[in-house]
This record gives sequence, C-alpha cells and structure tokens, in this order.
Amino acid sequence: MTADHISLPELTPNELARYSRHLILPEVGEEGQRRLKAARVLCVGTGGLGAPLAFYLAAAGIGTLGLVDFDVVDESNLQRQIIHSTADVGRKKIDSAADKLLALNPTLNLIKHETMLSSANALEILRDYDVVADGTDNFPARYLVNDACVLLGKPNAYGSIFRFEGQASVFATEDGPCYRCLYPEPPPPGLVPSCAEGGVLGILPGLVGVIQATEVIKLILGKGEPLIGRLLLVDSLVMRFRELKLRKNPDCPVCGNNRTITELIDYQQFCGIAPEPTNTPEERNGIPQLTVKELKRRKDLGEDVYIIDVREPWEYAIANLGGKLIPQNEVPQRIGEIDRDREIIVQCKSGGRSQNIAEFLKQSGYPRVVNLAGGIIAWADEVDPTVKKY
Repeated sequence: MTADHISLPELTPNELARYSRHLILPEVGEEGQRRLKAARVLCVGTGGLGAPLAFYLAAAGIGTLGLVDFDVVDESNLQRQIIHSTADVGRKKIDSAADKLLALNPTLNLIKHETMLSSANALEILRDYDVVADGTDNFPARYLVNDACVLLGKPNAYGSIFRFEGQASVFATEDGPCYRCLYPEPPPPGLVPSCAEGGVLGILPGLVGVIQATEVIKLILGKGEPLIGRLLLVDSLVMRFRELKLRKNPDCPVCGNNRTITELIDYQQFCGIAPEPTNTPEERNGIPQLTVKELKRRKDLGEDVYIIDVREPWEYAIANLGGKLIPQNEVPQRIGEIDRDREIIVQCKSGGRSQNIAEFLKQSGYPRVVNLAGGIIAWADEVDPTVKKY
C-alpha cells in the first residue's frame, strides 16, 4: 500500500522499543513497521466501530490517522464507544477521540475532519489516504464511502453491527467486489431499524472494529489473506463466525464493466430518505404529525386520547405514556384490536416506527391516524423530564 523500501521512513530508537513485539514477527519486521509508519488511514466515524478501529491503529504505529466526525458525545454512547468517557459527554467526538489517541501515541500524525461526509467533500477528504475504514452506521453513508473508494481506487475496510450480529469485509479493491455488489439496492426506509431503535450489544463493535483494524494492517503490510471477496458474519450471541464468498458483479453500476455511476450522487435520495424538516411538519406522507406539547394539552383537558405504542415490550417497561402496546411487527396480525372508529395516535421511541405503522393503518382503511412526532424521547425532552430516556 505504500511506496518502495527506499522511501519508507526510518524508525527512531523510541519507536524500535515501542514496536518491538511487531519487529520480531517475520510477517512485520522493521520494514513492515516502517510501512505502517508511512501509511495514511482514514477512519470514517469515531463511534462504536471507530473507537476500537482508531485505538488499535494508533497503537500499531500507523503514521497518519484521519478522523471524520461531526457528532457530540452522548451518555448513551458510553455503553459501546470506548474511546469516550463520562467526562466527555457534550464534547465533540472528534476532539474527545483525538485526546485519547494522542495520549496513547504522541507521535501520531492526527488529522481531524470535523464535518459530515457528503457527496460534496468525500472525494477531496478520501483522496490523500491509502486505506479507508468505514465506521458509519447508516445506509446513505455506507454507499457514499463505497462509491468514493471505488472512484478513487482506495480499499474500504467495511464493518457493520446490529443487535448481536456484525459483518466485515474489504471492498473496492481492484479485483474484488464493492459494497454495491453485495447490496445493489438499499432496504426500504424504516425496514431496518437503527441501533438506537433496535439496540446493540456494547461489546459487538469491539469485535467487528478490531477485525476491521486487522484488515487495514494486513492491507498495508501486504501480508495474509484480506477479506477481499469474503463477507465475515459474526453472531456474538452464540459466538459463531461464518463466511460467505462474494463475487464482483460485472453489471455493478459503480465497479462493473459498464459503469453508470462515475461521480457521487445524492445518497439520501438514493436510499429514499426525505430531508429532515427544520420544524415539525403538519403532515408527512399524508399522516398528520402531532407534537408532544399538543398531546399534553389534550390530556390536560381530560380528552380520552387513544394511543397505540408500537415499541417492543422491554422498551414499554422502561417508559410509556399509557398507550396500548402492539409491537410494530405484530400490528398486521393484531390489526383487529385497533379501534377503527377513533382517532389513533401512533407512538414509538422517536417517531420513525410509528410513522411507518401510521401509514400502514391509513392504507388499511383507518380514516383518522396521526403520528406522535419525536415519540417518547420528545415527550421526555419537552414535556416531562422524569420520563426515562434510553
């Protein structure tokens, strides 16, 4: 991945001591460690996957490490994002991560890209790196990273996590498949819940992130068998690893023989995600949006509101507004339990699942269906701070 032996930087006496356990590995040795020092790696995200990724790459002696992030540390991150601490809550993630990485390895050349990766800036940011490690958590970002890596010829050390399961592979190499070869089309919006809605075992990002870091190191050293053309599946609940063979799709629009994607596109639009409104809209996809403050006003007036809570039972046990619990996956089978003659207020954690169910009910002939915008999180933020947030 780096230049020839002559152009590789020398190791200082301190570095010879620091990386001594690498130097005695025949597969690494002094030349391999010099390759690591010369390498430039970009970590997209400093969250669940980015935390172990960045930590181990910094510890291994990667010379230049770039970080892309624009988020701030939230208390709910600390269950899995081990690069951040309680004292960092409210800080920019990129600053929090930088402090920990430089404390671990002060010689690290750390470059901070405090921005959301987008079609407008991705090529410019990725261009100067040898390997990209994708620590993103949403489909538009994954397609964006993939396409930018293919267009620039940069290997993409990919990982993803959900609940107890994870995936890892290496995409966008010259002869291997890319992310679009595996997933030509994104799932419909709302079909796959986010980790915020579906949950994730806090240890799982560590497992998958370390696998990604291992792949980055192997790519730089040119040793071993990278996960090119292979998708590693991790099931932490039974601790089982499986492997699927992947082939490059000759008809892939970005890496195939007759490419139709030659520049970055609108990935929000590609994934069917409408832009977030600046204010709560009165209606979304034909479904009226009820604010939590308006619901509170109606409750205070003694109105007998009819709420259907489409979260899971364990979520309902943490906090609820007293609505009838019908988990979203059970709604089609239990639709007869929902009163067709009343106005139905559909509620979930943050408003996404409830919007989908509200649209389903409307299509099923229910005349008066509204969505509680922001869900129980908005209720806790704007109405009753004693309601537990999770």
